[in-house]
Amino acid sequence: MRSFDPEELDRIIEMAWEDRTTFEAIEYQFGIAEQEVIELMRQSMKSSSFKMWRKRVTGRKTKHGATSRSLRFRAKCHK
Repeated sequence: MRSFDPEELDRIIEMAWEDRTTFEAIEYQFGIAEQEVIELMRQSMKSSSFKMWRKRVTGRKTKHGATSRSLRFRAKCHK
């Protein structure tokens, strides 16, 4: 996995916590896929915080571009 500077890491974590920011938007901006975001979150957070986050985003339609109606952070190539 690629290493990130502290500002990038903070931004990725922030975007991962946001309900309406899709994993695709994170991938477009930082070049890391959903599975890599999950692994980064696992490494960067306490176990209890990671479990809470996973429970929250698992199956959430707004975290996946194909099922999200949100246009927030959506690049033109994500239609």
